[in-house]
Amino acid sequence: MATEEIVLEEEEEEEEKERMVTLGSYKGMVRLLRVKAEQEEEEEEEEELDSFAGTAASEEIMLLWGMQQPTLSKPNAFVSQSSLQLKLDVCGHSLSIFQSPSSLSTPGVTGAVMWDSGVILGKFLEHASDSELLLLQGKKVVELGSGCGLVGCIAALLGGQVVLTDLPDRLRLLRKNIEVNLRHEDMRGSAKVMEFIWGDDPDLELTEPPPDVVLGSDVIYSEGAVLDLLSTLRQLCGGETTIFLAGELRNDAVLEYFLECAMKDFVIGRLDQRQWHPDYCSSRVVLYVLVKK
Repeated sequence: MATEEIVLEEEEEEEEKERMVTLGSYKGMVRLLRVKAEQEEEEEEEEELDSFAGTAASEEIMLLWGMQQPTLSKPNAFVSQSSLQLKLDVCGHSLSIFQSPSSLSTPGVTGAVMWDSGVILGKFLEHASDSELLLLQGKKVVELGSGCGLVGCIAALLGGQVVLTDLPDRLRLLRKNIEVNLRHEDMRGSAKVMEFIWGDDPDLELTEPPPDVVLGSDVIYSEGAVLDLLSTLRQLCGGETTIFLAGELRNDAVLEYFLECAMKDFVIGRLDQRQWHPDYCSSRVVLYVLVKK
């Protein structure tokens, strides 16, 4: 091997090492989507930073689709959207999450059924807690786009003081699942449901004090919702807030747009699948950790 090739490989390995960091309250390693010193950013013009963010987002999408090839694997490996309920063993409890398959015929309604990303995020939280990489006990947790409520239920079972939020027409099913699944006498945490529309000013109960953790599964689903979601994340999060987002790899353009816009205000890291729950992995799903700059 030529000397130049060896040097190039060593430089690439060194850059990859620099990308592996811890973010927020998660003690595991994540892979940064961009590597740029804060002082360098201050010296750059905004237009140049936008261009850099666009390039970094594009590279991430190419890497994800090339590495995971999501279109080649089976969708909904962990859920059945035609069933009225999903059963899942979590934290020593058997959860029964009700869903509404008929709602899928209504345009724009996806939150009344479960998706793999929600199951994977919930089981990741359990695994990270068992591995002592994430502590939810006593922490304020806000879930966005809670849908059927699985992720919020798991966060509450792990000891979080959880507020599950969604649009007004999703709350009835959400409340039902909370009532059915969180009646245990040995509950470590708590859960309540609130209406919240992205882009609106959040209730003070959500922001004072800022949440320790914000959760979202399958919340990056349309380009039209991206800016409202990011506005909400900026309003909700403080300097100590850690965001965990799980996404279905179904639309590369929407995810790329989200990442490009999010990099302006957040540091973003991707979780390697080796850090997920070993029984709940999918090449059609990605997990990100975000913290506010």
